[in-house]
Parts: sequence; C-alpha cells; structure tokens
Amino acid sequence: MERKFSRGPAMRDVADAAGVSAQTVSRVLSDHPNVQEGTRRRVLAAVEELGYRRNNTARALVTGQSKTIGVLTLATNNYSRSSLALGVELGAREAGYTVNSVTSVLSVDALTDAVSRLVHQGVDGIIIAAPLQDAAAKVGKLTSRIPTVNTDGSSGAGNSLVGVDQDIAAVLATKHLLDLGHKTVWHVAGPSDWSDASSRLESWRRTLVESGREVPPELHGDWSPESGYRNGLILGRMPEVTAILVASDEMAFGVIRALSELGRRIPEDVSVVGIDDIDLAAYSNPPLTTIRQSFEDTGRRAVFRLVAQIANPEMESLPDLVAPTLVVRGSTAPPPSA
Repeated sequence: MERKFSRGPAMRDVADAAGVSAQTVSRVLSDHPNVQEGTRRRVLAAVEELGYRRNNTARALVTGQSKTIGVLTLATNNYSRSSLALGVELGAREAGYTVNSVTSVLSVDALTDAVSRLVHQGVDGIIIAAPLQDAAAKVGKLTSRIPTVNTDGSSGAGNSLVGVDQDIAAVLATKHLLDLGHKTVWHVAGPSDWSDASSRLESWRRTLVESGREVPPELHGDWSPESGYRNGLILGRMPEVTAILVASDEMAFGVIRALSELGRRIPEDVSVVGIDDIDLAAYSNPPLTTIRQSFEDTGRRAVFRLVAQIANPEMESLPDLVAPTLVVRGSTAPPPSA
C-alpha cells in the first residue's frame, strides 16, 4: 500500500515500513557493520520507496560528520575562481559531499570572519581558495582542529597545499621568450597581495638573473583586462620592449589591445605570453601563447585531498603541486632584429 505524508518521511516512518527500530535505520544509513544483510536490504528498500532523505544535522549527531565541505572563495567574477569552484563542486559530488561556500574580500578581518563562519557551521573540512597573506596566522588558529586544504599557495597557515607550481609557470614563459632571442622580458604582474602573483614575479626575476639578462622594473595589474590595457599603453610606448610576460590571460588580452592601438604588431614587434590558458586564449587575435593550468582539476584534487584528511586526520600534508605546461600559439616570435 502506498503511503502518503503531509510532511517529508522521517526516520520513524522508514523504521515502521521496514519493521525495525529507528536506531537500526540509523545504523544502516551510517554503514554500521553490525547489521544483518537482510535487515539492511529491507531498510534500504524502505528508504527508496518512501523517498527518505536523511537530515545532515541528524547525521552529524550520529556520525560526528556533516558530509559538508566548506569553501572560501573571493568575491570576484574572475575566470580562474569560477572554474576552480566548478571543480570543487564536481569533486564533492563524486565524494558524496555537499558544498557550503562563503565569499570574502581581501582583508584580514573579512577572511578571518569568513573562515570562522565555516568552522561554526560544522563543516567537516575547509578548502581555502583565496590568498591569505597577512591573514594566514589568524586563519591558521581557526583551522588548527579541522582538516583544511589551500589552493592559493598561502601555506603559512599550516594547511595542506594543492595547486599548480607557479614557480615553474613563470620559468617556462620567461625561458620561451629568451629562447626566441629576446634580450629581456618585461612583466605585468598580478596584485602584490596574491601568493601566486608573488611566486610568478620572483621566478621571472630569478630566471632573468640566472640567464645574465637585465631585469626591467615590473608593472602590476589587478587580474582584469582593463589593468592589462593600462599597462599595455605604458609598455607599448617603449620601443625597447619586445617581449612581455603577463601574469594572467585576461590581463594579456588588455595588453594586446593596447599594443595594437599603438601600432605595435604582435608578434612581429612585441611577443606576449599569458598564464592560465583559459578557453578564450585560443581565439584571441592573435591566438595567445600561454601557460596552461587546470583550475577545475585543482578543485577536484583539493576535494580528494580534503576527504582523505577527514578520513585520516593524522595523514602527512605534503604539497600536491602539478607542473603547468607551455602552449605555443601565434602571439610569440623572434624579436624584430633577429
């Protein structure tokens, strides 16, 4: 006989349908080993028949876990952030977790408050997809007793690090331009309060020094195409500039626009390399040479690392850094004099 409920079915309803106690239903749903197979099948059949969905709060009271992952992201529409968030969502779904996200601006108080909210919401673990920098110490205290994975290089908080090796990204781009014959490489860096931007900046500078090349003064953008455009207007008026490493593809689009408006041909007069390899990079004019890093893959890997830490809080948190790859397209070539 079909049962109808004026409310959603409760655990008591499942117990009645299966002819067992509510405690037995709880044990089945918690994968308790001391349940007879026949009883387990009856309970699961009743769950399916009634369309029962277990309340996370009830699960947390029984198992000590909410099956929820907290994620801290920045309040931005930047491509890399949205792609990483998608990877987290997909990874969490595969692992049987739901995601509770909070956004923050880049300030110590805002970042600390955002992480505090996640901790007090009872999530099983946290993925920090935002640069911590000055907030690392305070955030580290908040997350000292909860599994935490960081994707933005702010390992100072004592968290497990999952991401792309940003040192290698800048080295690949800079060496590519030097190997083409450019005397030096100019750099439009990201914001100074981002760990990834700082890593790329230092690697660019070190690569030039180790190659015996002059290190030009760096310029800084905010990841937006507009900031790339403004910096491109500066670099485009300098005839000695023949090669530019831009810290993100989106800024690189702005640089290319500015150079074109100033009559500097790409790549005949100036070569440009971006970092990220977002979908639009292959369709810019000219197609953008860039450093490929998969944000979606980083999000998935961060979830899998976090789930492993939740299962084994004592596991060693070694960095999980993947090497990026160089994708050569039409925006780079030997310098005009070569």
